Amino acid sequence: MDIAVIGDVPYGDAALAQFPRLVASINRDPKVRSVVHVGDIKSGSTDCSDTWFVEMAGQFDLFKDPLVYAIGDNEWTDCHRANNGGYDPLDRLAKIREIFFPSAGSTLGGRNKGVEAADGYAEDQLWVESRVTFSVFHEIGSNNGLDPWFEGAETPQQTTAREAEVAGRQAANLAWLDHTFDVAGEQSSVGVVVFFHADLWHPDDRADGAVFTAHDSFVERLAELATDFDGPVLLLSGDSHDLRVDVGVPWSSLYGVTPPENVTQIIIDRSIEDDTDWLRLHVDPASSDVFSWEQVFLP
Repeated sequence: MDIAVIGDVPYGDAALAQFPRLVASINRDPKVRSVVHVGDIKSGSTDCSDTWFVEMAGQFDLFKDPLVYAIGDNEWTDCHRANNGGYDPLDRLAKIREIFFPSAGSTLGGRNKGVEAADGYAEDQLWVESRVTFSVFHEIGSNNGLDPWFEGAETPQQTTAREAEVAGRQAANLAWLDHTFDVAGEQSSVGVVVFFHADLWHPDDRADGAVFTAHDSFVERLAELATDFDGPVLLLSGDSHDLRVDVGVPWSSLYGVTPPENVTQIIIDRSIEDDTDWLRLHVDPASSDVFSWEQVFLP
């Protein structure tokens, strides 16, 4: 069973014009059973308009296979920037949920497959297929949405609202992590795949002074659960744009956690940039490795 994984796409009008070509490539592949977008449906310097969101929902409808979408930061928490339109990020998050998650437990694209959704957070989704548990989380860049808004001009009310949103969402993410591994145990899954936007290492951003403190509890709980799980755990994310494979996630030590040997993070290459590509995730429950992957480049 194969899943096509894309991310950080489309960034601007030029990439949007090429997006149907990417869709067509995936639609033509007979092995692909579903598609996952790991977040950022626009660039960090373009307008967060309703028009763009509606356009992207229409683009997602072009996929013949079911599509699961993990929310990124560019489409809401970064929308306070002047070049994004100076929006209230919480207003943009509400609009994203309205447009892309109108019915909890449904997928986008074609052939709705039906998924389990977290109470109050329809974007956190789960399904079991080919003896593997797949789970989606709203875990994003910009320090998981905790970075201040409005370039130092944030009001006390905005600060309170921002911190409350992160606290509530992260509590839901931790509960969803527990649920994910509970389901994996109940279903005798041979592997677990976790999709979310944030690159939890992101060495370039760290070198530039970015902080990742709002991910601490997520990484700590993930490491505990993965260590107790008898099988490989695969994390698929976007955020930093270049393909990278972190076997054993050595960066876990940056969070004060012993790196679990059975966890690998794959950062998805930005799907339309200098070239156009997507990642084929192959799942074989009869294989000792369970997972394999390759980049698929469009000619």
